[in-house]
Amino acid sequence: MNTASVKYQLAEGVATLTLNRPQRHNALVQEMLDGLRDALARCREDRPAALRLRAEGRSFSSGGDIAAFYQVPRPARADYARRLVGTLNDVILDLLHLPVPTVAEVHGMVTGGSLGLVLACDIVVAGPRAHFAPWYTAVGFSPDGGWTALMPERIGRGRALEVQLTNRRIEAKEALAWGLVNYLAEDGCVAEMTDEVVARLRTAKTASVRNTLALTRPYPERVARGLQMELEQFVARIDSDEAELGMAAFLERTGTRKTNR
Repeated sequence: MNTASVKYQLAEGVATLTLNRPQRHNALVQEMLDGLRDALARCREDRPAALRLRAEGRSFSSGGDIAAFYQVPRPARADYARRLVGTLNDVILDLLHLPVPTVAEVHGMVTGGSLGLVLACDIVVAGPRAHFAPWYTAVGFSPDGGWTALMPERIGRGRALEVQLTNRRIEAKEALAWGLVNYLAEDGCVAEMTDEVVARLRTAKTASVRNTLALTRPYPERVARGLQMELEQFVARIDSDEAELGMAAFLERTGTRKTNR
């Protein structure tokens, strides 16, 4: 089940799914999203006691790879975005439909659409340096990854709107207070705390867990409608002059501007 950007392992009744593109801060590209779908399908077959979602490197994920978006010629960018964001939506829904509890082990930055991977998990364990930010209004994109379909339910509509409009980041302690994060570990202890949470899940009664998930998780059909709306608006914005200029400015600031056009 392993690919260059995704690793999947099953051991002692626990599945571990690892984002493995650390040199690009685990930015979301098509290969990674396809790998996540394949791994989640395998997890559904394995039926572990729990799924642990983690990432290699300094960051959990920086969201959509803006350099990859920018390198796509403008006439093809809408199709590229539709496939990429559409697959991200599928991954989010796969997580919500997975009949096992999911635990996100989060460190470093979580930006843009990668927040959807966290929002779709049942329990979130974060380190003290974890932070979350949208970046949409700074770059010129429309929100995706559940920022409108899932985030308002998690932290409140007013908070979700303010964070997105002002493009400010949510620090770890604030994320805990708002309910975006369930556990805040000490520095260097995120994996250890996640181990403790997973150990408790392993002792829970299987049928009871599945009923609890089905009754308590966000209603998948409603989430699917919200994600579809995000997708349509994202695709509509990606080929705009505002997004073109926003991407160029962002890549100029970060020193990663490249183009094959």
